[in-house]
Parts: sequence; structure tokens; C-alpha cells
Amino acid sequence: GAIVPGISSNAVVSALAALSAIWILTLINIMGMRSAGIVQLVTTILKIVPLVLIIIIGILYFEPQNLKPFNATGESAFKIITATAALTLWAFLGIECATIPAESIDEPAKTIPRATLTGTLLTAVIYFGATLGIMGVLAPGELAQSSAPFADAANQVWGSKMQLVIAVGATIAVFGALNGWIMMMGQCAMVAARDAVFPAIFARQSRWGTPALGLVFGSALSSVLLLLNYTRRLIELFTFVILLATVSVLVPYVFAALADFRRSLSTQRIHWSRSVVSLAAFAFSIWAIAGAGQDVVYWGFILLLAGLPVYVFMHSRKVSSGIRVDV
Repeated sequence: GAIVPGISSNAVVSALAALSAIWILTLINIMGMRSAGIVQLVTTILKIVPLVLIIIIGILYFEPQNLKPFNATGESAFKIITATAALTLWAFLGIECATIPAESIDEPAKTIPRATLTGTLLTAVIYFGATLGIMGVLAPGELAQSSAPFADAANQVWGSKMQLVIAVGATIAVFGALNGWIMMMGQCAMVAARDAVFPAIFARQSRWGTPALGLVFGSALSSVLLLLNYTRRLIELFTFVILLATVSVLVPYVFAALADFRRSLSTQRIHWSRSVVSLAAFAFSIWAIAGAGQDVVYWGFILLLAGLPVYVFMHSRKVSSGIRVDV
């Protein structure tokens, strides 16, 4: 909206812009992992620039009174923190995806945990610095109404030219994030198909060596979800979609935490520290799901149920084939 006025204020135009981005990047991913990887590398490098600039702006022009009152809603602090837990977790979703290409990584048992922890810590530092910088520059009322807070903060300090630079950088950042998620979408479907928990057709690769069907199918579902909600304001649509995505990911987080807790008890010597961490992860996941709100949890549950026929079909195929199945 800061680059092309009207996109963020017109629901139809914003939906068309979003659909265009989805399908352009889907085609890039279908054409090969190399082309998708180049886009990911370039956008990752370029998106660091606006984030660093915002941190600098925050340090130079920070106004402490903008943080007061810290909770301006009138609600209890616990209720507000609960409501923002899922939104905060959204910023870190993707760390679980590091295990998907394990077969293509040298020493994955060492490399993946090390890269995951390092990347998470660096991301936390950058996000904290950039977010605090924006909050220190923009007044709470102005920040609440902003659809492009990075660009608005730059405009307030350095003028419209820098606003455009930051807006372009932010657009590149979200374009790169979308590219990465589309890439993972196809890979997840392909790996699940190889493990016989998803239809085998999704394991087929195009002549470019990419899971084309999984990419097209996933982008089609994303497009339908977007069109069903395009009448919402852009910020409301964005918030709804990221909360829905977060809740969808938190469901396997819950099961993974319980599975790890079970493993900590199944050995000859109980690992108490591991048990505590697993239970804490389980409790946090449930808490974050509750904080997403009734509307999001409702639609997340509907989507979860919609996937059950696929599971039942694949389960019956295994049973009929004589494959031993543990439920």
C-alpha cells in the first residue's frame, strides 16, 4: 500500500495482488529448486537491510513515552499476553521445517540443531530490535492504525523517500517468506506421500525434479482460503490467516510434545529435565491455541476435520495391503 496506493484499501485489488504473488512464486518453485533457492537467497539478503535500518532509527529517535501505557486496552495483562502469544509464535514458525531436507544435508544430526538454535537466536534479536524501534518512533494510536509500520516509521524520521525504500524492503521480505513457505508446502506433501500417509501421486516429480502437484494443490487451497476472506480489511485478513496457520502448526506441536514426554518415561532411567520441557511445551502450545481466539480455533478445527478422510483412506490402503499399522 505504501508503494502502490489503493492496494491496501481496496479488498478486491489486495486479494488479486495476493493471488498474483502466490501463483508467480508457485511457478518459480515448479521450475526447479535452484530457481526457488536463488529467489530465497536474494530476498533473505535484501530483507535484512530494512530491518537493520529500523533498528538504527529506533536507537536514534526512540521516544520512551510511546511505550506508555504499555497495555492500552483496558484488559488484564494476562489476557493480552495470551492473545499475542499466537501472533508472536507466528514469527518463529518454520524452525520445524529444517528437518524436511535432512537427506540433503551433511551430518544432519549435528547441523540441523545447531543451525536451528543459531537462526532462532539471531531472529529473536533482530525482531526484538526492529519491533522496539517501531514502537519507540510511532505513537501507540498511530501504530495501531498503520498497515505498513516499518514504512511509516521511516517516513516520520527520514521522509517519504526513505519510506519508499523501507516499503520495498518489507515487500521483498514477505515475498521471500511466501516463496519459502510454498517451497516447504510441496516438500511436505512429497515426504508425506513417500511415507505412505498421503496419496502416492504427491510423490511424483515434474521434469524439473519438483513436486509440482503438491505445489499446485497447496497454492489452490491457499487461494480458496484467501478468496473466502477477501472482504475483510487487509490487516484483519493478514491477522486471521497467520493465526489460522499458527493454530494448524500448533496441533502437531502438541502431539510432538506428548510424544517426547512419553519417550522420556519409556527408558530405564527417567529423564526428568526432558519431561519438564516436554510438558512445558505442551502447556505453551495449548495456551497459544486458546489465545488465537474462537473464530480462528473454529476454522482450524474444521480444516483439521476436513483432512481426516485422507488419513482414513491411506490407513485403509495400508490395512488392505497387509502392512502393519500402529494406531
